[in-house]
Amino acid sequence: MSDTEGHESAPAPSGPLLLLGDSLTEAGPWEEAFPDREVVNAGVTGDTTADVSARLDDVVARRPGIVVLMAGTNESRRATVEQVVRGLEDILFQLRHGLPDARLVVASVLPRERERADWIREVNIHVRQFAPTVKAEFLDLWPVFAEEDGELRPELTNDRLHLTDAGYAAWVQELRGLLG
Repeated sequence: MSDTEGHESAPAPSGPLLLLGDSLTEAGPWEEAFPDREVVNAGVTGDTTADVSARLDDVVARRPGIVVLMAGTNESRRATVEQVVRGLEDILFQLRHGLPDARLVVASVLPRERERADWIREVNIHVRQFAPTVKAEFLDLWPVFAEEDGELRPELTNDRLHLTDAGYAAWVQELRGLLG
C-alpha cells in the first residue's frame, strides 16, 4: 500500500451539506456550525419517516454533496421498531439511488425518556447494520446523549425530547468529527 492509500480523506463531495429530519434537525444551528459550507436545513417539525420519504424528490433536486439524516423519534410512541427501521432503510435506499455520489450519514435516533430506551436502542442497532449496504455512514450519538438508563441527559434537554444549546453543541461536535 502506498503512503496515500487509505490515509487521505476523500475529496469533499460538491453540493451543499443537507440536514434532513424532524424538529430536532429543523431547530439546529447548522449554518453557524458549518460556516465554511453551503448548508440546507431540511428539517420539518413533526415529520415521521413517511413524511421525510415523501419529501425526497425535493432533497434529490438540491443535489447535496452530503446528506445527514436523523428521523424516527416522532414514531417512538405509535410505530413498531420494524416500521421505523423499514422507513429509515427506504429513505437511505432512495437517497443512494437518487444521489449515487453523495456522502450519506444516518444519525442514531436520540434517546428520549427512559421508557423509550429499549425501543430506540433496537431501532439504532438495525439502522447501524443496514447503513453499509447503501454506503451510508452511521453516526452513533447515543453514547454522548444517553444516561446509563437510556434517558436523554438532562443537561442537553429541557423536555426529554428537544435539545438545548448544549445538546446542539454536542451534536455539532460529533458531526464535525465525522465530516472532518
